[in-house]
Amino acid sequence: MLLPKLAHALPRVQPIRIALVAFAMVGCSFMALREVSAQLAKIEHQLGRSTTSTSPEAMRFDFGSGPVKPGWIQVQPDLIYDAEIGYGIDLGTKPTAETREGKDAVQRDRLTSKTPFYFSVRLPEGNYRVRVIFGDSQSASSNTVKVEARRLMLEHVATSPGEFAVHEFTVNLRSAQLPNGDWVRLKRGEADKFHWDDKLTIEFNRSRPSVCGLEILPTSKATTLFLLGDSTVTDQANEPWNSWGQMVTRFFDADVAVANYAESGESLRSSLGELRVEKVLSSLRPNDYVFVQFGHNDQKIQGDDALPKYKTNLAKLVDKVRERGATPVLVTSMERKGGQKKATLGLYPQTVREVAAEKKVALIDLNQMSVQLYKGLGGDLNKAFQDGTHHNAYGSYQLAQCVVHGIQQSVPELASHLRSDFPSFDPGEPDPVDSWNLPPSPHVDLTPPEGS
Repeated sequence: MLLPKLAHALPRVQPIRIALVAFAMVGCSFMALREVSAQLAKIEHQLGRSTTSTSPEAMRFDFGSGPVKPGWIQVQPDLIYDAEIGYGIDLGTKPTAETREGKDAVQRDRLTSKTPFYFSVRLPEGNYRVRVIFGDSQSASSNTVKVEARRLMLEHVATSPGEFAVHEFTVNLRSAQLPNGDWVRLKRGEADKFHWDDKLTIEFNRSRPSVCGLEILPTSKATTLFLLGDSTVTDQANEPWNSWGQMVTRFFDADVAVANYAESGESLRSSLGELRVEKVLSSLRPNDYVFVQFGHNDQKIQGDDALPKYKTNLAKLVDKVRERGATPVLVTSMERKGGQKKATLGLYPQTVREVAAEKKVALIDLNQMSVQLYKGLGGDLNKAFQDGTHHNAYGSYQLAQCVVHGIQQSVPELASHLRSDFPSFDPGEPDPVDSWNLPPSPHVDLTPPEGS
């Protein structure tokens, strides 16, 4: 088992390769080799997705225990994820296989479960078009799909007995490494989150998911929408916390990939210092977008120069995005729960509006829309929040619809890539709480996110 692990890691860790050759030349002991292997494993974990890895060809997976379609890889319930293999059922989940009669090798069998199950594929940084085949010739199915850290991709795909449905979406995978060899300065525990690891993790959820097949194809054609912000934007890893950045993904077609670089506790100043902004800038291509929403944590920075520096940094960021041929979009921070009665963010939302006007950049006034939303919720306001600042899945979904509404008004080119099932949305008339439902993911942690 040692040699395959070393072979997998060596192309990415050249100094260790040289060390191993030296070990071999002097006749090292097995214990020494084992120690080097342990160090390699540690380095591999720290590296995550390499920015220099070559993207794989299309991968096609036939879920179930029946005959396998030529050119496809069979995924049975006992195929557990292993980094050496590079794919498999993950996170201790245990789906079951069902096989029916039929000529189509992919559609005749499937994996299903009464609880959410996960499938992971080891992949390098990049955008990937994912195609999922759902259905069952004998039974109905109900499917919700999330990826990475609970990023909603497909809200509810229902199939009747004998019906099959094919849905596509595009996922962004990222590495903490910059092209110049530097690294994003991740916080303690942040590196363990799914969106920083070296694989694509897909969660199949709802009452009876029925997954027949899965295709994953690297793509360079998708437009990438980068997000920069704080805990109200980031992909929150655990229930019951949620943010609009991990919900807005559900509303875009497969020509758009959302790359969420927001993180809990971040201000614009800290994101610059930790190279999160630099990582986004280094990844930009012409026709990409960068949505920027800061304010909650910036407001707490002490000093008379805090607000002027915020404005200066925001204006400079707009210029740097444009220099790379991409489109900046400024988003004012949504209010805290008490903001419907009295503004809680000081002059920060107005400062964002001023930069947008001075730089002639698109603005999504989420601050203003959030006040409308909270008033529209009335007595149900608490049902959208998990604490005074952070939202649950319902609240963040409503805010994501506010953002999409803003895209329709201010970013028409991007609005052309919204899914056709998105209705017009009025921030003052949110979805009824009692009729809205999204199945929770299994991972729960009641510890509040950093920032408030």
